[in-house]
Amino acid sequence: MVEKNTTLIKNKAIELGFSSCGISKARHLHEEEEKFEKWLSQGYQGSMNYLEKNLDKRLDPRKLVPGAQSVISLSYNYFPKEKIDKKNNFIISKYAYGKDYHKVIRKKLKILFNYMKEKIGDIDGRVFVDSAPVHERAWAKLSGIGWIGKNSLLINERKGSYFFLAEIICDLELEYDTITKDRCGKCTKCIDACPTDAITSAQVIDANKCISYLTIENKKEIPNELKSNLNDAIFGCDICQDVCPWNKFSRPHKEDSFKPKKELSSLRKRDWIELTEDTFNKIFEASAVKRAKYEGIIRNIKAAE
Repeated sequence: MVEKNTTLIKNKAIELGFSSCGISKARHLHEEEEKFEKWLSQGYQGSMNYLEKNLDKRLDPRKLVPGAQSVISLSYNYFPKEKIDKKNNFIISKYAYGKDYHKVIRKKLKILFNYMKEKIGDIDGRVFVDSAPVHERAWAKLSGIGWIGKNSLLINERKGSYFFLAEIICDLELEYDTITKDRCGKCTKCIDACPTDAITSAQVIDANKCISYLTIENKKEIPNELKSNLNDAIFGCDICQDVCPWNKFSRPHKEDSFKPKKELSSLRKRDWIELTEDTFNKIFEASAVKRAKYEGIIRNIKAAE
């Protein structure tokens, strides 16, 4: 029955459009505890104070779902078929081209979880899309759907790293996958390419220097010494992924919700500079870009000019 249920879940996940599905046993992440606490003690989380809270839940999913047996890790591709032209333009991360991924993926997760309950029976669990203290990449690694690269992102040898992560934590016992081999080797392209030196060492990111953090989570003025290194980025950054050799295996997504609106694709620097709040709200309705708010985007544009 365990094997049958595992196959049923993985097949349905692929049918719903997920790129990968792996499963690990719910337990305390003892091997991550010291690393995470050290990272926090160095202040590398910047102003993301929420990362300091609920550490017990972040390290043990059984605190989030009492009686949890399994963590089902899923990935969802967002690599675009056509990239927005960078010429005479400001840059937003590829993941933010279309509709907010939280909404798109959460809907699919709920369909999958309801399917599990329909086919298997009474199951207790919760679905997560970057929405709770879940150590996503650690669980994805344990589930075998990839390894954690030197840029701290999960990499799959057949699909690259342009995908979102999501989880279902439940009280169902399933077959558990094994960790895949770290295939970064001696490559340091992501470290070398980071314009702000935010990757301090393999898998360690100083958010205070990271362009993604500076243009999204950061609510203060961007430090003057980093402005010249923004490389026209005003929401997120893909540099460490763009240079990763494994992303030669990335293939365009098939999710219509992730395609950019024509109004976004047609924007150029002058349009961004003259962007009004009304136009911002229209173009980025239901978009992840809303997280930075209009004031944040204007601040980023001024910093990147």
